Amino acid sequence: MTTLAVTPSRVLRSEWHKLWTVRSTWITLLAVSVAILGVGLTMGATYETGGGDGDVDTVLMLLFGFQIAQIMIAVLGVLFTAGEYSTGMIRSTLTAVPRRLPVLWGKAAVFGTVSFGITLISVLVTFPAAQALLSGTDKELALTAPGVLTTLACASAGLALLGLIALGLGAVVRSVPGGIGAFFGLVLIVPVILDMLPYDMMQDVLKYFPGKALESLTMLHPTPDAYPSAWAALLALALWAGAALGAASLLLKRRDA
Repeated sequence: MTTLAVTPSRVLRSEWHKLWTVRSTWITLLAVSVAILGVGLTMGATYETGGGDGDVDTVLMLLFGFQIAQIMIAVLGVLFTAGEYSTGMIRSTLTAVPRRLPVLWGKAAVFGTVSFGITLISVLVTFPAAQALLSGTDKELALTAPGVLTTLACASAGLALLGLIALGLGAVVRSVPGGIGAFFGLVLIVPVILDMLPYDMMQDVLKYFPGKALESLTMLHPTPDAYPSAWAALLALALWAGAALGAASLLLKRRDA
């Protein structure tokens, strides 16, 4: 029997099939799109000029669905790595790819690409659809207005990077509940606790957490306490993702399956 060599393209193809042959992937990604579109349309339909949302950034207002979508993307990211440990499939995977690291990089490449693509399509549909409802208000803004497309693309990339952080944490913890808990603690719970501390420096510290970086990416005109540029926020998220995947790589090489 002929044994096929392990190549990057074959590893990627394998991880691609693993992602799309699981029903939870389709359900979760559909839910991500529905959340982004549904919340965006709701904001557009209920907005009135002169109301309480008048000072909210237009893009940020229409991307409020990211608050829900980031949780779904994170859960899917954890499932994509930690799920293999819970089912025992990881043993077969690492037997087929004994060098191990290509498996993690393949998962990251496939998941990051899919997350970015689904999110970008969702926001490109949501923004003009919501703007049709905002016609004649002070939030009316064309998709081709300066900075809008860049903001939507950067926000989509930021959500994908947040998913890679979750994917890395899932590979580190090797437990679906543990990975989800670690992500929630890092992105949602720890920032709230730090914000309650009576120290001025905490606001500077909070700026470097993933949630704050993603929030900055959803703004066409960042506030003074946000990142000065989208590239700085993307860099912060990329460093978090790199740290999570780096830790996962180190442990993947040192620990038994």
